Amino acid sequence: MGKENESCSTQLIDGDGAFNVTGIDHFVEEVKMGGCGLSYAVVSIMGPQSSGKSTLLNHLFGTNFREMDAFRGRSQTTKGIWLAKCAGIEPCTLVMDLEGTDGRERGEDDTAFEKQSALFALAVSDIVLINMWCHDIGREQAANKPLLKTVFQVMMRLFSPRKTTLMFVIRDKTRTPLENLEPVLREDIQKIWDSVPKPEAHKETPLSDFFNVEVVALSSYEEKEEQFKEQVASLRQRFFHSIAPGGLAGDRRAVVPASGFSFSAQQIWKIIKENKDLDLPAHKVMVATVRCEEIANEKFFQLTMDEGWCELEEAVHSGPVLGFGKRLSSILNTYLSEYDAEAIYFEESVRTAKRTQLEAKLLQLVQPAYQSMLGHIRSGTLDKFKEAFDKALDQGEGFSKAAQGCSQVFMAVFDEKCADATVELANWDTSKIRDKLRRDMDTHVASVRAAKLSELTSLYEGKLNEALSGPVEALLDGAGSETWPAIKKLLHRETETAISDLSYALSGFDMDDQTQDKMLASLENYARAVVESKAREEAARVLIRMKDRFSTLFTHDSDSMPRVWTGKEDIRAITKTARSASLKLLSVMAAIRLDDIADDIDRTLSLALVDTTNGAVTNKNISSFDPLASSTWEKVPSTRTLITPVQCKALWRQFKAETEFSVTQAIAAQEAHKRNNNWLPPPWAIVALIVLGFNEFMTLLRNPLYLGVIFVAFLLFKALWVQLDITGEFRNGALPGLLSLSTKFLPTVMNLLRRLAEEGQKATNTNSHPNPSQASKNSFHGVNSMSNGSSTASSGLTSSENGTEFSSPTE
Repeated sequence: MGKENESCSTQLIDGDGAFNVTGIDHFVEEVKMGGCGLSYAVVSIMGPQSSGKSTLLNHLFGTNFREMDAFRGRSQTTKGIWLAKCAGIEPCTLVMDLEGTDGRERGEDDTAFEKQSALFALAVSDIVLINMWCHDIGREQAANKPLLKTVFQVMMRLFSPRKTTLMFVIRDKTRTPLENLEPVLREDIQKIWDSVPKPEAHKETPLSDFFNVEVVALSSYEEKEEQFKEQVASLRQRFFHSIAPGGLAGDRRAVVPASGFSFSAQQIWKIIKENKDLDLPAHKVMVATVRCEEIANEKFFQLTMDEGWCELEEAVHSGPVLGFGKRLSSILNTYLSEYDAEAIYFEESVRTAKRTQLEAKLLQLVQPAYQSMLGHIRSGTLDKFKEAFDKALDQGEGFSKAAQGCSQVFMAVFDEKCADATVELANWDTSKIRDKLRRDMDTHVASVRAAKLSELTSLYEGKLNEALSGPVEALLDGAGSETWPAIKKLLHRETETAISDLSYALSGFDMDDQTQDKMLASLENYARAVVESKAREEAARVLIRMKDRFSTLFTHDSDSMPRVWTGKEDIRAITKTARSASLKLLSVMAAIRLDDIADDIDRTLSLALVDTTNGAVTNKNISSFDPLASSTWEKVPSTRTLITPVQCKALWRQFKAETEFSVTQAIAAQEAHKRNNNWLPPPWAIVALIVLGFNEFMTLLRNPLYLGVIFVAFLLFKALWVQLDITGEFRNGALPGLLSLSTKFLPTVMNLLRRLAEEGQKATNTNSHPNPSQASKNSFHGVNSMSNGSSTASSGLTSSENGTEFSSPTE
């Protein structure tokens, strides 16, 4: 016999009335009842103790219930209720072997357990076999009458029961034909039914509304075993397809699906033990509720552990997943379909309600992943929008056109990707994410717009700064009568150019006229501010500029050559000219003259500071009126004032004090030049020399040799004077000159003597025997050579500002 034809059994309820939950769960799993749906039947058997119930079941259904050993005497074999699966019968058929009634082992407790087990069997079973002896038929005190009364009494406790098949199995049939026995048995059954107390609603209800009564007879198993087996085999065929319409278990109104059988049986027994009325329809709803919820929880748990879902969830946390909606919908539909398949036989209203709850739980589980997906779609779309928008701007497309075009394109891309991520079962609204994307795009466009406008403003401000700063500084440096008109012309030209270029650049931003005019006005004000700032910078350095201009004009002639103060220059006129030019610079820098408003600053400064003959001060006494004793200029607002009159007066005083030294030096240089160019002593000294030195002069005339000695001494002195550069040495002072001459004197003398010796040696080698006259000539030439040597030696001297350096002549 194959494995599918083998029977397995378990004790469902023990002798003490305890329900075996673990055993039935294991049994249901082992016989694979979960997949049977409604395609199963339950058969139970009742009867007196030791009436051969287990033997009948084992032969009829191929079970392995324990049977009584006749050699050990008659005693209780089955305790409680046992459950087994029939072998080889379709559909799946379960058999319950109930403990026999009227047993001596239970005693007085027999009635209570008998009623409980009978009610349990009627509530659970489709077919109830009642095992009875043939000789009890027609007897008033037969053993089966209490059993039938029990069955009919407990039947009244079932609210709206289904129609159960009662099959009376007559055991140890005698020669009396079944046709004669059956009417007697049915008559006895009817009498028992009529005698059972009924509720008012069922006073007149016939037995056929509650039961389908079937009667079969079997020969004695001990005396006619072969005949018994043949009859049992024939009876077995009636249990095939028992749940089909017209079959033994055709009434399926209150059948619980197979997957809920274990829980249903447990709850029925619990209610019976509590001695409560059993409402089978309500029980069916309760079982459906519990089982559907269990199935829903199981599917929910399976989804949480599903490999595909876990991979999808992990992937979507890392980034967007292509086909997210279809993949997730497929996973959800799979588990909902499994739920539908397992819960299809339960109460429809309960099944539908639990399915709705399961959908809600599943969607709640996957919604964070869906939100993550939408977040990735939003961030990815925003990044691509930014990239495309920046690229469009780089390619020269107008700002407004680029912003509008890119926004429309990428909002459509977002909608398309959201449609791909949509879960079929869910009706989630993406409008909030879409609105956030729109706001993010608008924010980015606004930030880029502000950055671009700021960049444009900075660009043209930089151009204006570059175009104005240098030229304005140069114009102010060469301050003159036309300085401010030139600055105004430069400012107007550069401002017009910058405003024109900026207006063209702003045309692509689709700005309103008011905002654009405001930006252009701001740029114009910036240009003016650049000029004013540069003017203020130069005004802060006006004293340096004045001194530089004075120095340039005072120390250089009209050809820009350095002046040499020889005594012929008119220092007073030169000083006045240089100071007038510096005063002109001061008057130009005193105020900002960008507006067409005339002022008298130049005239006021000239009258107050230069033209003293017409000025306010004519003596050492304080004048009654000083035009510079004010903090403002006439006709000049304070906002355009760079140097106040009081500051101008202080600056001019400081300027004169710092330039006075240069004038004094020039005068001193003239005097020094005159003294250096006059080597003759005063006339009175010349007359004194002639008078007092007449005798010595006459002595020299009488002895010409003295003249030669004096001439040679003069030549030597002249050579030393040139070699030592005595004039240059004493130019730096007497003490430095003496120190320098003391270090150079001896080397210079030695150098002169060596050169004289060399010249003499050359003359000796040239004329070995010179005559006297020739010797005289050579002597004269030697002196000349010494003089020339002195000149040569003097060529070895180089002068510098700090003194004279000495270098030996080349040999």
